Parts: sequence; C-alpha cells; structure tokens
Amino acid sequence: MAWSGYNLEKDQLRSEIWALLKQEKASICDPFGHIPNFVGAESAAKKLAELPIWQEAKTIKCNPDSPQVTVRLQALKNGKRLYMAVPKLTNTRCFVELTAEILGQNNVELKEGAIARQALKFGKLVTFAEMQPIDLVMVGCVAVTRNGGRTGKGAGFADLELAMLKTFGLIESNTPIVTTVHPLQIVPDSCLPMQAHDWSLNWIVTPFEVIETNSNYPRPTGLNWDNVRSDQYQKIPILKKLKEQFTIKNTTVI
Repeated sequence: MAWSGYNLEKDQLRSEIWALLKQEKASICDPFGHIPNFVGAESAAKKLAELPIWQEAKTIKCNPDSPQVTVRLQALKNGKRLYMAVPKLTNTRCFVELTAEILGQNNVELKEGAIARQALKFGKLVTFAEMQPIDLVMVGCVAVTRNGGRTGKGAGFADLELAMLKTFGLIESNTPIVTTVHPLQIVPDSCLPMQAHDWSLNWIVTPFEVIETNSNYPRPTGLNWDNVRSDQYQKIPILKKLKEQFTIKNTTVI
C-alpha cells in the first residue's frame, strides 16, 4: 500500500479490516487502500444529522472520501458551510468551501456538488485566513475504537489537516470530531495504539448505533514540526510554505 511502513501494527490492523469488510461484503467496492465506502453509509449520515452537535453546527469540515458523500450532502441540504480538504493536500489552498449558495450560482445540484471531484470543480478554494471557525469535524476512518482511537489509510492527512486548523485557530480544544463507519470497523481499544500527533474521536456513528467515546486522549495543540515526515514536506506544498513562515517568524535577528 502507498502509505504503509510507518506503523507496522496499524498496517496490520488496516489490512485485517479491509479483508473483513470484503469477506463480509460490507463495502460497496474493493476497500483495500481506501477509507471504506461501507454498506449503510447513508443511514449513518442520517443518524449523525439527528445529533445536537450536528444540528447546532453552522460550519463543518469533512473529508473527501466516498463513504462521507452523504454526510457532505446532508450538510449542504441543512444549509451549512462545508469545508472539504483537497485530496492529498496538493494545493496550497488546501480546503474547498461549499455552500448551497455557491453551488446554486453555478447551477449545480447539491447531490452533484457533494461528490468530491465536483466539489473541487465548483467549490471555492480558500486559504486559512479566508476560512470561518469550524463547529464540527468529520474524518474518514479505516478502524476505530470505542474510547476514541482511530486510524485512516496511514498517510496522516487527517492529523495534519486538524493540526493546521488548530494552529490557525479554526478549531478549538473542544471542537467535536466525528466519523461514520460500519460496525465491523470498530475494534477493541487495545488493538489501536494512539500516538502524540494522533487526533481522537468524540463520536462514532454507524448505521445502527451512536457512540460517544468520552475520549481522554490528549489533543494535539497544533503543528509539531518534529513529527512532520520528510516525504510530507516534499508532497504537501502547504507544509513547506508554513514551515518557511514559521522559521522567519521565530528567527531572532542579532
């Protein structure tokens, strides 16, 4: 897999979950290497929309993966401002802003605009300075635990996105972080080790259950440059730009 090799224990866990989902026919297509597009994703999105944390949120950050397309559509239908990360963070403006109004101006139906490739085409790419504070964060997961542990595909994009948003004051220490998954993606707490740079979940929603994790994992305070890998600097333009700004800001002229 493209992002394997950074944590062998998590690599093994992801492979087991992907294989299980495929074996049980619980994914829409081949789950290997992806945030699984699980059977029942639409039902999970509807359950999420019933929660007060969703109903009270005006601005939501969501991942661009297929299983959360119904979450993005629900946000647009509910009149919320939606920020979606640019896949692989390949643009220095690494989030795209979507609202029903923006899509309407382009004569794009909400259902179409909720699809990631269409969102990138018709949404508005924004800098951190152009973004509004975020009330709720949705992340994609391969495996989760009931105490808030999570892992994605292994590239670390979600953790970087959240660290950058925290650095720029766009999320707070108590901003809810949620995911929607298939029940087969829930594993025992001991199976999923969390590291200092990992962001844990506050809520897990399946097609059948809503889980409040009451996570006690410490939340990162922002970007930790010591944890950014060299390959991430090379492949993610915004990291290089932010590092240069950070270095200049913290250089003392003697």
